[in-house]
Amino acid sequence: MTSRILLALGALSVASVIASSASAQQAALPPLNFDQAAYITCREAHAMNPEARKALAVFLAEHSARVRGVMIPDGEQGAQLAHLVRGGCTLSPDAYLFTVVDRAIVAESSKLPKRK
Repeated sequence: MTSRILLALGALSVASVIASSASAQQAALPPLNFDQAAYITCREAHAMNPEARKALAVFLAEHSARVRGVMIPDGEQGAQLAHLVRGGCTLSPDAYLFTVVDRAIVAESSKLPKRK
């Protein structure tokens, strides 16, 4: 659970991302389904309130991990994913958050526990 929170915070506490879109700032709740969540950018996610950002990041990470056949563990491995997501969003704030999360999971998949 700790790594999921770290992943959520890491993905969305990108200091260099400045939310300028008024519509993004109005987003108070995370999307209700994957089709909506997949197209949220790092910048838009950063404009969400903290609870919505956490819920969105955890939702996307769990979806990606399930599709990739891995689990997101607590501890150091989860923290490493959070650092990768934070870096990806910092470098490309207009990237889709799901893409950044998924690429981090793919990059670390050989080190992650496999789903049973």
